[in-house]
Amino acid sequence: MPNSRFQTSITNSNEFTLTFELVPGRGSRSSQHSRIMQLVQEMAGDGRVCAVSVTDNAGGHAMLAPGVVGQEIMAAGLDVISHFSCKDKNRNKMESLLFGWDRVGLRNLLVISGDYPQRGYCGHPKPVFDLDSVQTVDMICRLNAGESSLPTSFFIGVAISPFKLLEAEQHLQYKKLHRKVAAGAQYGITQLGFDARKYHEALLYCKTNDLPLPLLGNLFIPTMAVAKLMHDGKIPGCILPESLWQIMKQEAQQSDKGKKARLTRAAKQLSILKGMGYSGAHIGGPALTMVDIDYLLSTANTLQNDWQQLLADFNHWPDNGFYYFQQDTIKGLNTTEVTTNQAVEPPSLLYRFSAACHNLAFEPQGALFKPAQKTCALVEDNWLHGPFFALEHLSKFILYACRNCGDCTLAHYGYYCPQSGCAKYLLNGPCGGSQNGWCEVYPGKKKCHYVKAYKRLQGVGKQDEICQEFISPRDWSLNNTSSWLNFYGGRDNTKRKC
Repeated sequence: MPNSRFQTSITNSNEFTLTFELVPGRGSRSSQHSRIMQLVQEMAGDGRVCAVSVTDNAGGHAMLAPGVVGQEIMAAGLDVISHFSCKDKNRNKMESLLFGWDRVGLRNLLVISGDYPQRGYCGHPKPVFDLDSVQTVDMICRLNAGESSLPTSFFIGVAISPFKLLEAEQHLQYKKLHRKVAAGAQYGITQLGFDARKYHEALLYCKTNDLPLPLLGNLFIPTMAVAKLMHDGKIPGCILPESLWQIMKQEAQQSDKGKKARLTRAAKQLSILKGMGYSGAHIGGPALTMVDIDYLLSTANTLQNDWQQLLADFNHWPDNGFYYFQQDTIKGLNTTEVTTNQAVEPPSLLYRFSAACHNLAFEPQGALFKPAQKTCALVEDNWLHGPFFALEHLSKFILYACRNCGDCTLAHYGYYCPQSGCAKYLLNGPCGGSQNGWCEVYPGKKKCHYVKAYKRLQGVGKQDEICQEFISPRDWSLNNTSSWLNFYGGRDNTKRKC
């Protein structure tokens, strides 16, 4: 089966790929959808944008499905990148959708965790997150290999965020990227931002860590209303620093409310992304027209030869924000010298106790491993099973807020439980929605589960072990059963093969 134009373009090092992001509206016959399709037809006629991405219930709100919009876009003559999120479908539904999308030719994917579901019919819906993005990439690669059906032909993209304020957040994002690539990711799209060094950081990280991943830099042109939401921290994972916000407010005093200034800034940013060595740019923003896109692309072409002189205009990052690499003070970007660790927290008494128990009873060389294994075999199928299970759950509930999943992953994350600690129940690394260490779903109230785990493991020099090995999806047949019995019986994630 021949590659799509998008796949051919992004894997060609001599071509700079342009894609555009569309956000479907609510309803099946909205005026917004009519405007979207008009823009698609104009972009198809223009020819410079080779693919359009379609979001999957962006912001956690129910919208027109990407599979429907995608088929209309293909009929208009453009390639489609379908966002494929984990938030509101289980693994069976995922496979079913993928079979359908493969049949109709929607084969370019952007796999993401997805925004937490927001209020809908009669209240808030149940978040699913049955698989995380790493597990989803792995599943799609298995479908491509034909492990459970005739082979599919998906081209798999993933998100990467270099725009994290804390050391722990940034290290975790890059560690998760390793897992995504190992699972089979074929290209990446960055989170949006406004700082040249952070964009360069993502490229440099991939290069210095041998991650052969073509990257699209996310280029977003906000309205002032959206910019304010980003500045106020109301859009998960997006940071618009105070320095840029003040500039934009001044620009908004102009007769066009600053629109041309924002487009010109985006054109400069586009020329920088191309000059740095990005494989392309992923353009987005509300209410953009073909006239706006033409101005953006044409202006960027005129600025291309001077991209290095424009770097000084793109240093919008909070003063206390973390950079993975040290600054190249001559060129204005980054050196390959990694920033050393910041303040380290000493390990807690609970961690020391938990690690000691784990090493004694759950490591094969531990003194209590064989006695515990024999004990669990004895209570597996008799009257002692009930009291044994109650003792396990009570002790783990008190110590770790255990949710009784029966498929324990405590030892992977410094004895913080992802089932009770992560709002999205993610097992292979954090989502991209945290900000300054706070959980996307509970900002200012609850710290990100992964940030807490990283800092705890950093206290004993084991932070590099986090997000290092693939953790298989939770087996829901083990729910409300003993994780100890499942461990010694070879049924949990430590022994189970997908």
